[in-house]
Amino acid sequence: MTATHAVFHTIALVVRQNTDGIAEPVRSLVDFLQQGGYQVVFEEQTAAHLDLRFDDVQVMDAAAIGASCDAAIVMGGDGTMLGIARQLAPFDVPLIGINQGRLGFMTDIPLEGMLDVLARILSGSYKAERRTLLEGSVLRNDVSIHVGMAVNDVVVSRGTGAGMAELRVEVDGQFMYNQRSDGLIISTATGSTAYALSAGGPLLHPSLGGIVLVPIAPHALSNRPIVLPESSEIVVEIMRGRDVSVNFDMQTFASLQTQDRIVIRRSPHTISFLHPDGWSYYHTLREKLHWNEYPSGEGKLN
Repeated sequence: MTATHAVFHTIALVVRQNTDGIAEPVRSLVDFLQQGGYQVVFEEQTAAHLDLRFDDVQVMDAAAIGASCDAAIVMGGDGTMLGIARQLAPFDVPLIGINQGRLGFMTDIPLEGMLDVLARILSGSYKAERRTLLEGSVLRNDVSIHVGMAVNDVVVSRGTGAGMAELRVEVDGQFMYNQRSDGLIISTATGSTAYALSAGGPLLHPSLGGIVLVPIAPHALSNRPIVLPESSEIVVEIMRGRDVSVNFDMQTFASLQTQDRIVIRRSPHTISFLHPDGWSYYHTLREKLHWNEYPSGEGKLN
């Protein structure tokens, strides 16, 4: 939906670490926000690595940002957005992404011209989009040893050089299959354009909210991707395999043993992205997946 009445007072700034040439864009962004009357907050890791000093800019951790900020501007790639999105999800702080990475499905505002776009968004002219997340718990002897949250995906995979893993999968208490493969991707609609896509999974429009299961290099070619209702509870049990692990958005990991079980369900938390007014998901797909490009001389009308 398009909003024209939002009011923002305190804005957090999260910047990807070790980014060449980022100091000047950050400085111009902070000046822009302060001149507009906004209170600016640096996320603590951003403040530590930027080595920039500004008057009246506070430094906060994610929990403090969640408690006191009206929005967070993320300068970086999708990895930077994933990291802060999981931390801020419980606080429902909307996120605005400025692309300083390579692909940028979630950080969709170009660095060039960002101030004009931000001026429109912060004045209330934007398109808000809400995304679902997954949460998972690793159970060993029925005791939780690791919990995680994922914006994109939960991935169970074998170690490098190890043989295939054998996984037993249940959905809502019903046996689905035993699978021998390099692993299994359990993905949100948001993650359907990430690892799941490269492994042969389908694209899901974010509004669908389904959960995608995508085998990684399955032994049986009949093991195909499947889309489950977002209300599903998925249990993956490690039946056999060496050096098997589970990761959440490729950013938090746990090593697994035989008979460990990973219980995955939709998180009660969601995240909200604020896009420029007129933003289109299909335009993003065309741009990022190069759907609008043809080999020389093909696909053109005479």
